[in-house]
Amino acid sequence: MPLTVVRREHVHLYTREPESRAAKTAVDALLRLQHAEDQQIESARIDSGLTKNEFLAVRYLLQAHRDGRTMGPKDLAVMLAVSNASVTKIVDGLVQKGLLSRTAHPTDRRAQVLAPTDQAADKIDASYARFHAAVVEVLEQLPDADNAVLADSLTKIVDALAAGTPAPVDEYTVDDQD
Repeated sequence: MPLTVVRREHVHLYTREPESRAAKTAVDALLRLQHAEDQQIESARIDSGLTKNEFLAVRYLLQAHRDGRTMGPKDLAVMLAVSNASVTKIVDGLVQKGLLSRTAHPTDRRAQVLAPTDQAADKIDASYARFHAAVVEVLEQLPDADNAVLADSLTKIVDALAAGTPAPVDEYTVDDQD
């Protein structure tokens, strides 16, 4: 019985059901998309042989690197919400696997700079490739008007979710308005 609940949890809506059949169909499709993405990411993480925290660490460091930001172990500890000892173990393992490099900080001799290797970038990019390719392939087949309606609807959902929620302001927050 518990597995049945877990297997169907992604189709459960934690609010009132939409009144129209068309809205219900759209909500169901959105929930299935969210679940499919979660499953793809977890499958990729398992295939990568990395733990959840290792996988997240590589993702965060890769994004920071692509954004031109440097990160050290302390930054990673905050992002992963783990202790300094735990992040040291994670970083040591990723360095040993050839997925991260660790160098001295250029201005603070007590600090370190972590950077993903090309192997790490390939691993993370490959993990998302199938999901992203499927999304692009399907959406490229839609008429422009349908894509415009979809984009507008998804933007409205994102805006509604963000409404009333103060955005954190720190070095990890990216302003999407740029």
